[in-house]
Order: sequence, then C-alpha cells, then structure tokens
Amino acid sequence: MKDTEKLRNYLLDVGQLIKESAQRALEEREKHRGQPAQEFYDGYVLGFHRIVSLMQQEALAFGIDLKALHLDGIEPDRDLV
Repeated sequence: MKDTEKLRNYLLDVGQLIKESAQRALEEREKHRGQPAQEFYDGYVLGFHRIVSLMQQEALAFGIDLKALHLDGIEPDRDLV
C-alpha cells in the first residue's frame, strides 16, 4: 500500500471515529441532563466542537472534500454546542 493511500485511509478512519465519538458524547450529555455530571459532558462536547471545527477548516483550506474525511453532515456550531 502506498503512503498516499495509507494517509487517505488514516484520515478517513480518524474523521469517522471523531464524528462517532462526538455523537456519543452528545448522547451521554443528554443522559446526564440536569445532573452534576452534565457540566463534564458540556465541556466534553465543546472539546469535540473544537476538534471538528479545526479539522473541517483545515480540510477546506487544503481543498479536501469533507466527505473524504467523513466529516460531512456535522456542523459544529449547530450540532456540538
């Protein structure tokens, strides 16, 4: 496998894993709504907001389609706040 293909596959997997982890963090926050642990999950979700935002901004700056990173369909300012 060529290095370029390895990098492409790596980025595809990382994007998908981050997106799935962010969605699980949202679910956990909802489970703890109104409980002391909600503050932890609020911060945890905001961390994913930062990561997804950064990855999407850099992808756009380099002309990489968000679908190629599995980071399409998620809008940090809408979905991760």
